[in-house]
Amino acid sequence: MNDTTIVDVSQDWETACDVQQGFMHFSVTVAEGISYSARCRQLRALGGDCYDFIALAQNRLAFAIGDASGKSLPAALMIANVQSSLRTAALFAGECPGAVLGAVNRQLHTSSLADRFATLFYGVYDPSMRLLRYASAGHCRLMVIRGDGSLTWLDGTGFPLGLFAESIYEENTLRLCPGDTVIAYTDGAIEATDPMGVEWGVDGIKKAAVENKARRAEEVVDAIFESLDQYSEGQLTDDATVAVMHIL
Repeated sequence: MNDTTIVDVSQDWETACDVQQGFMHFSVTVAEGISYSARCRQLRALGGDCYDFIALAQNRLAFAIGDASGKSLPAALMIANVQSSLRTAALFAGECPGAVLGAVNRQLHTSSLADRFATLFYGVYDPSMRLLRYASAGHCRLMVIRGDGSLTWLDGTGFPLGLFAESIYEENTLRLCPGDTVIAYTDGAIEATDPMGVEWGVDGIKKAAVENKARRAEEVVDAIFESLDQYSEGQLTDDATVAVMHIL
């Protein structure tokens, strides 16, 4: 390999990193009746986590969070496939979470290796009815911190994407109220450990979220990562992503 080839490979890698970051770049937003924010911290330059917020008709907001198996370049290629397929599916069936996951799953099953898969949560929030309609492909269950401090879980019941071509994804609905906060995350966040090897766990993210439930979405995201960093002393073993919606 000559010097020119080395430079070309380095430039291609930087371009790939920029493209992936571009998929997840947005301005912190306050839409009708809702504020939302997210952050993805990758273990390496390229990672396998993703999140997305998609504006739909009639002021509805779609949001997604996903996690591809593996790490680095293989995971990054798979999650890029997921994000691209997701945005395409959202153009045609964005308000139907089950249909969106089914379309992404078929695409991933066709184009991915047999031992590769991804988890994905996709929800659509309708501010006129304060109704969340959602489906999950094996993703970590989401938590909803109610305004009164109580907790509701959104479980992921469907198979991860890419495993079976004809997987069906059941849709569920949840009525939200002003003051409620929806917390989505990937397993890299809850599997972070302290210096003794003890995982932060769901209890860690729940504590940080409950203590900051009345704050704006971006502040909740900041508080969760601050708590995570204090617990793990800044040492992560996997990509970690957190996405938050706060109902106004």
